[in-house]
Amino acid sequence: MFDRIFGAPQNDEIMPYVMVDIESDGPIPGDYSMICFGAVLVEEPLDKTFYGQLKPISAQFIPEALAVSGFSRAETETFADPAEVMNAFAQWLSKNVKGQPIFISDNNGFDWMFICWYFHHFTGKNPFGFSSQNLGSLYKGMQKDMFQNFKHLRRTRHTHNPVDDARGNAEALLTMKQEMDLKIRL
Repeated sequence: MFDRIFGAPQNDEIMPYVMVDIESDGPIPGDYSMICFGAVLVEEPLDKTFYGQLKPISAQFIPEALAVSGFSRAETETFADPAEVMNAFAQWLSKNVKGQPIFISDNNGFDWMFICWYFHHFTGKNPFGFSSQNLGSLYKGMQKDMFQNFKHLRRTRHTHNPVDDARGNAEALLTMKQEMDLKIRL
């Protein structure tokens, strides 16, 4: 029962990994805003994607952080209401993922923090449950070397468009499975 509540898959289940990437205008949710995010269901041919642009929730922003997204503050103020976007993302997950979705990202400490906070704040629950996984840590463990980096395994260029970045990271995970013998059920 604990596994079901906290989203841990059972041993015989396919594990529906969803690669996520976010862009924000500051370091933490609440005080700052998630500007946009992308998600890719990690299954060939990586064509099930979600993209959301969210109106700022705070007057605070760090210009250098916002600049990474490629949007101006004025542009972000025209984006959709965060509740609408998070509800649309939850519906996309429900439609495209069979079973408990598993959140994975390049920097899950950052990306998860925003997605989890926004889901709880704007929808009342997080469809991913209470845990996330880190692609970089997985690769370091596979290599048994904390100085290794997986980013050379991406095929899609890292553009800071969160769908592109999530797709590149999903490609890296698939390469780990197909060419490096990662035991994973996708």
